[in-house]
Amino acid sequence: MKEYMVYLIKEEFAIHYYYKSDILYRFLQEYHDEQSRNDLRMQFNFITKGFPKESLTSQLIRQPKNTLYKEKRSEFVELGNRHYYIALHIYEKHIKFRCETLQDAEELLFATLRRIYPYIFIVDNHYENYGWISPVRTSSVYNNDEVLYS
Repeated sequence: MKEYMVYLIKEEFAIHYYYKSDILYRFLQEYHDEQSRNDLRMQFNFITKGFPKESLTSQLIRQPKNTLYKEKRSEFVELGNRHYYIALHIYEKHIKFRCETLQDAEELLFATLRRIYPYIFIVDNHYENYGWISPVRTSSVYNNDEVLYS
């Protein structure tokens, strides 16, 4: 099984680093490698949002055809149906999950996360594989100072 981490990135940082995801990836790796560094912990807490465990769990179970198993007093959750399976550990600032393929995560987890959270960054824990699972949302407001040349 492959192991991944999911982070909710605050909007201002997601928009700024959407096309600079390698910088965000290196920061997250450094944070996890050196969690004792106070400066990294403060930056990590500043750019990420927390996962509300109970709210997320209830949203996941509302998906049709999902079966949910949750251990009491634990952040461990298993989701599955006849075709897919995923094991989640929901922490305060990230989700760690295991699955056979990302298709399992797409069917059981990502669809729900996209409905609730707009800026989701995923990192493969064993390979240098990372990226956004949702497109950046930008508003195109007309600026009166803009001039178009042809």
